[in-house]
Amino acid sequence: MYDSILVPTDGSDGVESALDHAFSLAEDHHATLHALYVVDRRLYFAADETDRESVRDRLQKQGTEAVERIQERAEELGLDVETAVQEGYPDRDIVDYADDRDVDVVVMGTHGRTGRDRITNLGSVSERVVENAGRPVFVVPIE
Repeated sequence: MYDSILVPTDGSDGVESALDHAFSLAEDHHATLHALYVVDRRLYFAADETDRESVRDRLQKQGTEAVERIQERAEELGLDVETAVQEGYPDRDIVDYADDRDVDVVVMGTHGRTGRDRITNLGSVSERVVENAGRPVFVVPIE
């Protein structure tokens, strides 16, 4: 049923619950797992001009580390995995990545590291992905 599964990550601890579900689906369906980290342009453009490059570099490094952790765990489970770190706007880039690679399902958490208001509500990135993905989105509650 699923040949490819996209799991977006922001590198936060909350992603672990979504990862467990994504790994389980990938194992059950012998599917390729895609790990995606989107460096949010708004974060480094909001920084002082003198700090932008260092903020961007730090976010790129966090993204690389996040997808590498997923890749290591997936490979330990014997799963096929592809990773990507790209710059843009998380919700748009997640949807575009899913479209470009024709993934079958997106597995993501209800919210990431973007604030207290995400604790009780579906996070804005998750909500926009659900609204625009044009494919199943499995949203995992993050506590």
